[in-house]
Amino acid sequence: QVQLVESGGGLVRPGGSLGLSCLVSESIFSMNVMGWYRQAPGKQRELVAAITLGVTNYADSVKGRFTISRDNAKNTVYLQMNSLEPEDTAVYLCKIIKYGRSYWGQGTQVTVSS
Repeated sequence: QVQLVESGGGLVRPGGSLGLSCLVSESIFSMNVMGWYRQAPGKQRELVAAITLGVTNYADSVKGRFTISRDNAKNTVYLQMNSLEPEDTAVYLCKIIKYGRSYWGQGTQVTVSS
């Protein structure tokens, strides 16, 4: 059973930055699909950023502000978030796909407020 643990969330002021990490319990070297999602209260879960076969893609709302990356040596997926806005407030969840099956972390809360 693959396990994912997110960290790095917290409270930040508008315009600030946060870096999220997703530690995977096994090697991610051969995992070709991984991503970050978010879910705000009362809203559907949405894709924020993903890496698919080495190609990154982003939701329009975060393009130019968020960056997804991976470190195979550390079995970790990252999400760097800059110029944060109150609308970015949500629980952020990491997802990986292994052999066609999806695995999710528990999520980390990000709150953007003055």
